Amino acid sequence: MNCSIVSDRGRAWIVDPGQEGERIVRLLAQKGLEPAAVLLTHAHFDHVCGIPALEKEFPDLPVYVGSGDMAMFGHPLNQFPPEYPSIPRPADLRDVDLLDLPWLKTIHTPGHTPGGVCYHIPGDGLLLSGDTLFAGSVGRTDFPGGSMATLVDSLKKLVVLPGETLVIPGHGPHTTIAAEIAGNPFL
Repeated sequence: MNCSIVSDRGRAWIVDPGQEGERIVRLLAQKGLEPAAVLLTHAHFDHVCGIPALEKEFPDLPVYVGSGDMAMFGHPLNQFPPEYPSIPRPADLRDVDLLDLPWLKTIHTPGHTPGGVCYHIPGDGLLLSGDTLFAGSVGRTDFPGGSMATLVDSLKKLVVLPGETLVIPGHGPHTTIAAEIAGNPFL
């Protein structure tokens, strides 16, 4: 899965830390970045397994997730041992609506999960889409809480973004909004 680190003036926001939490900690140190928060596009196990390593190194690091996904933390359906053990609810879990970053827009995109979101950085022409939108496809909706009808409604919020917007999905290669409008059968 794709983890992204967005930085601004020496502070970093870690988006969807997968299994390599220790690697993320090392990268932050190498780049001289102070972590500000973990931002989750959704709470599926493959997007959250790096949280314990980050919390070990940075115990006060807040974790943000859409409120519809909070129940997934610690739930037995949201694990796949031994590679993906159950992740307990982070101590400082907060809803993404509490974010107050003028350069970052949270777009609520349920469908893959009930609390799914995308993070749009208009000034950089960037969309971190998690598992809402992939190059040529969309996230699965056959997991508990998924809904194709809801995901289709969420995709309508993304097609209005500028065509040149670079999309970094939760898995697979990067794409653009224009490329997805032109060739993604779900759009």
